[in-house]
Amino acid sequence: MSLIGNIIWIVFGGWMIALEYIIGGIALCLTIVGIPFGIQCFKLAIVGFAPFGQRIEGGRTLTGCLSLPLNIIWFIFGGFWVFLTHLAWGLIFCITIIGIPFGMQHFKLAGLAFAPFGRGI
Repeated sequence: MSLIGNIIWIVFGGWMIALEYIIGGIALCLTIVGIPFGIQCFKLAIVGFAPFGQRIEGGRTLTGCLSLPLNIIWFIFGGFWVFLTHLAWGLIFCITIIGIPFGMQHFKLAGLAFAPFGRGI
């Protein structure tokens, strides 16, 4: 079922979401300060390309005690808008019964976009 969901997701815009995250990640990785944030964009791109069958796990972190400050910086400088975008798309998709699975994937992406540091796929 996740294969069919991912194919439909990719055909109807999932590739654009992943492409936007990849471009943002490359732009952030061009600066030394932005590398940790660029890596989080690449994580969002992986989930944004094929979200069905992927789980977001907490506690798997390489940043250690820096997760909280990095999440705060992420949220202030752009994560808030990414979070709101996925939240809005999730609400729009959940209007119809057919769109509920896709809305749920946007809610999963919204949760990851809210605080990506300290979480793994």
